[in-house]
Amino acid sequence: MLELVLTVCAVAQPARCQDQRVLLDADTTPWQCTMSAPPFIAKWGSEHPEWFVQRWTCQYPKKEKDI
Repeated sequence: MLELVLTVCAVAQPARCQDQRVLLDADTTPWQCTMSAPPFIAKWGSEHPEWFVQRWTCQYPKKEKDI
């Protein structure tokens, strides 16, 4: 299982950035994530015009610490 991690920044305040994570299908490989990312990024950007994608990566999800 992989996540597409988009680092997005506000158009009005470029120093204000955050990560948006999208969990992909369980059978997704790193190569598939990389190849499928550009159309998703373009779609996300058109749906969120107040943000721009500064960078992106494919990562394995981080496990949350037990509390």
